[in-house]
Amino acid sequence: MIRRILSALALIWLLGFIIFVLALPKAADESKTEGVIVLTGGQGRVQRGVEILAGRHAERLLISGVDRDVTLNMLADTYHVPGDLVACCIDIGHTASDTRSNAIEAANWIKHRGYHSVRIVTNNWHMTRALLELEQAVPSGVTMTPDAVEVPPTMGILFQEYNKYLWRRFSLFAGKHLW
Repeated sequence: MIRRILSALALIWLLGFIIFVLALPKAADESKTEGVIVLTGGQGRVQRGVEILAGRHAERLLISGVDRDVTLNMLADTYHVPGDLVACCIDIGHTASDTRSNAIEAANWIKHRGYHSVRIVTNNWHMTRALLELEQAVPSGVTMTPDAVEVPPTMGILFQEYNKYLWRRFSLFAGKHLW
C-alpha cells in the first residue's frame, strides 16, 4: 500500500516536471507595457530590459536586486545604456536578495508608479516561480507579461527550480488552508 502511494507520488512529480520543462516561457512579443522589471541574477536579463526600454516598449525600467555597491552609472557603463535612458527612465532596487524579495521590491515600485501593466524579465527556467511570487505581492489589476530570456538550463538547475516552485506552491497552499 505504502509502495503504491509512493510510486503514485513519484509519477505525479515526474509528470509535473515534464510539463514544467515543456512549458518553459519564451520571450514576449513587442507589445507595450508601462514598465519593465528585470530580476537580476542571470545572463541576458539586464540586456533584455534595456532593449525593451530602448525600443520604447516600456516607459520605465526597474532592475531589481542590484548589489548595494553597484550604481546606476556602473550598470550603464557595463551594459552600454544610452545616457538619455539612464537620466530619464531607469531605477535600480537594492533591497531584494531573492525571488520573493524581488517580488516585494517590484510590487512597491509598481504601486509607487501607479502602473497597470508591466513586463517581467528573467530566465526561462526561473519565470514560473518568479510569476508565482509576483502574483502574491503585486496589486490586483496589474497585468504582468512574462518576457523570458532563453538560457539553456542544466538538468540540475531544472530539478532545483521545479522543486523550489513546488515547495513555494505548497507553502502558499498550506498557509491558506492548513493554519
